[in-house]
Amino acid sequence: MSRFTKFLFPHVCPYTKTSSIKGEVVIVQNSGQHSDPGKSASIQICSGTTIDPRTGRGKLSEKAYLRYGKTNTSNGEKTTTYKIMFQLEPGFGTPGALILTNQLKHEFFIQSVSLQTPNKQIIKFDCGSWVYPFEKTGTDRIFFSNAKYLPNQTPQALLNLREEELTSLRGDEKGERKEWDRIYDYDYYNDLGNPDKGREHVRPVLGGSDLHPFPRRLRTGRPPSDTDPLTESQPNMINIDRIYVPLDERLSSKKLFEVLSNSIQAAVPFLIQGAKSFLEGDSRGFESFDEMNYMFSGNRSLMVEEWITEKLMNILPPKLRKEITYESIKAPFKSPFPQIIAENEFAWKSDVEFGRQMLAGTNPARIQRLEKFPPTNKNGKIGFVKTTDVQHNLDGLSVTEALNQCRLFILDHHDYLMPFLERMIENNFHVYASRTLLFLKSDKTLKPIAIELSLPSPDNADELGIVFVPAEKDEAGALWQVAKALVVASDSVYHQLISHWLQTHVVIEPFIIATRRQLSMMHPIHWLLHPHFKDTIHVNALARNILLNSGGILEKTLFSAEISMELSAELYKEWRFDEQALPADLLKRGMALKDPNPNNPTGVQLLFEDYPYGADGLEIWTAIKTWVTDFCSVFYTDDDSVVSDQEIQEWWSEIRNVGHGDKCSESWWFRMNTLSDLVQALTTLIWIASAIHASVNFGQYAYSGYPPNRPTQIQKDIPWEGTFEYAEFIKDPDKYFLKMLPGKLNMSLSVALMEVLSRHTSDEVYLGQRSSTVEWINNEEVRQRFDKFNKELRQIEKRITERNRNPSLKNRKGPSGIPYTLLYPDTSNVELRGGVTGKGIPNSISI
Repeated sequence: MSRFTKFLFPHVCPYTKTSSIKGEVVIVQNSGQHSDPGKSASIQICSGTTIDPRTGRGKLSEKAYLRYGKTNTSNGEKTTTYKIMFQLEPGFGTPGALILTNQLKHEFFIQSVSLQTPNKQIIKFDCGSWVYPFEKTGTDRIFFSNAKYLPNQTPQALLNLREEELTSLRGDEKGERKEWDRIYDYDYYNDLGNPDKGREHVRPVLGGSDLHPFPRRLRTGRPPSDTDPLTESQPNMINIDRIYVPLDERLSSKKLFEVLSNSIQAAVPFLIQGAKSFLEGDSRGFESFDEMNYMFSGNRSLMVEEWITEKLMNILPPKLRKEITYESIKAPFKSPFPQIIAENEFAWKSDVEFGRQMLAGTNPARIQRLEKFPPTNKNGKIGFVKTTDVQHNLDGLSVTEALNQCRLFILDHHDYLMPFLERMIENNFHVYASRTLLFLKSDKTLKPIAIELSLPSPDNADELGIVFVPAEKDEAGALWQVAKALVVASDSVYHQLISHWLQTHVVIEPFIIATRRQLSMMHPIHWLLHPHFKDTIHVNALARNILLNSGGILEKTLFSAEISMELSAELYKEWRFDEQALPADLLKRGMALKDPNPNNPTGVQLLFEDYPYGADGLEIWTAIKTWVTDFCSVFYTDDDSVVSDQEIQEWWSEIRNVGHGDKCSESWWFRMNTLSDLVQALTTLIWIASAIHASVNFGQYAYSGYPPNRPTQIQKDIPWEGTFEYAEFIKDPDKYFLKMLPGKLNMSLSVALMEVLSRHTSDEVYLGQRSSTVEWINNEEVRQRFDKFNKELRQIEKRITERNRNPSLKNRKGPSGIPYTLLYPDTSNVELRGGVTGKGIPNSISI
């Protein structure tokens, strides 16, 4: 036995005579599965230490078949544990891999395998994968033990299997993918339009061009549409569950059932309002705030609920429809009051709350410090705000003094919107490019001091603009409220399309594809990243076919309508991977300064402590980076070990040059020449998939579930003096404000979506937790360091709770009384949970 083998397997002695290995195989039986694998499924052991001289590969055992199964049911999940026995010839060595053959007519899910060697060593395999019939795939399945190796440390006996497994996952980029394929390759976003339905459903291909750069998605290989060879054909709703996603990436049957049930429960209460208006031919919005609030608390007819539920269920594919019954959805339905109005019905109107949500709401990473007054666009064009507009609101400071003291801030929705405004206005939406200036008061709350609204001029010359300043009474106060609504509408659309969709869901998918293609399951970094990719590809596929497609929900509910994804592509031009790291993002936006203290692990210091997203985020960022550093130090000894890791180098090259190929020439990608490069890249990746997504997703119902607080469409213009609209506005400002919002059907659809997206599912796995029920990595040092990560997250939870209780930190709750918990890890809660909790950081983008 080599010195290297003795290091990896210190307790193993070569077998001197025929010996036996006992084992257990755990199979999960999902609903709809026909039968147990039984004798139709066989397993061979591949030695990880002894090479067969005839093949140059690890020695193979005889096949063992799954027999003597014992079935248990727990939490609705049925598992069968099979006993297996292998007789091994002398000198077989230590098991390193399993080769499983499925001769059944159907697939099954193998959860884990555990083997016991003659000297009582336990070797575990955390499989967690579907195995399709051999007659469909034409190949066996390979599973490696829980020992992890860098490529150049791979036992020679397993080297060929490691390479062959990766090759099979890459495919040949040809043909339409089948349900049983395990192939990961790339494609453009050419599946958003449906030109076969008419010209109004034509959408540009995103990705592969300077005009519309975009990250890549998983290729399905569906044939092109009939009328446009560049656009992929669309599955109809009846086949929505058949969109190609490798089965290991798909939502579990339990989770998909829960998401669909939640969707129906959320939709019914609000669609009752919308459907009633639609059937009566009434496209108007709500007439009063009381009528709108009735959506959340009113008594509804059970008969109507049953009727709408039945209609919604009939939309589902037949296979899914069988899983859901009216009784299982637990009618009658009642949605909770959104938190923004739960304690204080009109807190959302407050200027303090308006500013606080830029620091602690659902889009807290857009605000930035103003460095120059007056603000200008990217071409240096000066805006319309003047010193006289803001001077009286600076608590006695001059504009120069306020700038020098870092007390002026801006929420900028101007430059990126301006080129698209005319097209949006053609859709009868009233949209403005906006700049909102805010002043940091002595109590560290943000006071809005001016709102600039701009439009392109009819002759394409200079812009047209108007400035609003704060007012509390009469028509001036009501106009100020209208101006704030126009700002928030832009912020809401930016949040949904950029902060949420583009900067989490979209940018992560190429990393997932590259990881599956280039990093073996034996690679420690694959193991590190795996939980942070759970369900994301499937969620993205469903989003493209329900929410973001032509005529989809977001086109119906956002003022960007059919331009929505073009807008995402335009903002992708500004995206940089290195700036997704929280310290770099804070520095770029001027919300933090570089800290010369070498003991500060983040390297930055917040401008002011009472920035909930920044304060909590830096703690989470530090915990993730410490964990990643600890983990990598177990496997990498120095910079050379990163450079010599062929799989990591191919992985990083493919992400840059293919997955994010439209940005490959940018100098800001890490060079991946040092251990520090690797740690920073992995920390940023995990931060995006877990914390950033949690911060922009799970508070949506709390804030956007009440449309007046965060509208996504404005359907009436600013009322100008001397017009009929102005007279209508003066007569009843609240009624006019409500008429600016969408009709009941669109508004109801939007609210239902916010509730669904904000729900945690009951089987969610949170940051600092692992889902596996087996010994998930064969390394005690890694387990100890992961426990340290978990304990640190629990301490962060306590500190967040303490900050939320501190009355001097005004932005932790504000007038609405909503505590900032969107970056509360919730790791200490190990029980199954779900619902609209407003807290918890899932490991991955799984909703």
